[in-house]
Amino acid sequence: MAKRKRRNFTPEFKAQVVLEVLRGESSQAELCRRHNLSEEQLSKWKRQLLENAASLFESSSKPSKEATERIAQLEQHVGRLAVALDIQKKALALLNEMDLKDEK
Repeated sequence: MAKRKRRNFTPEFKAQVVLEVLRGESSQAELCRRHNLSEEQLSKWKRQLLENAASLFESSSKPSKEATERIAQLEQHVGRLAVALDIQKKALALLNEMDLKDEK
C-alpha cells in the first residue's frame, strides 16, 4: 500500500478557502468536499486566521523583537570594528613616524 503524497497549500489558497467559509458563500462541509480537505484541517486554518487577524492591523513601522535584537548585535559588531580600525590607524601612524625618524 503506497503512502499518499502530502499536499502543500499556499497561504493564498488557505486564506481564500477560509474567507469563503466566513463570508457564508459555502458551507464548511461543501468546501471540504470540493477541495478534498478534512473538516479538522479547515477548522485549523480558520482558527489560525482568526487568531492572527489582529496582527494585520499592527503598526508595520514597529520592529519585531527579533529584529530589535539583531540590530543591537549589529551595532555592537560595528562598534568593535570601529575600535579595531582606530587601533590600526594609530599603529600605522606610529610606524610611519618611526620610519621617518630612522631615515634621518
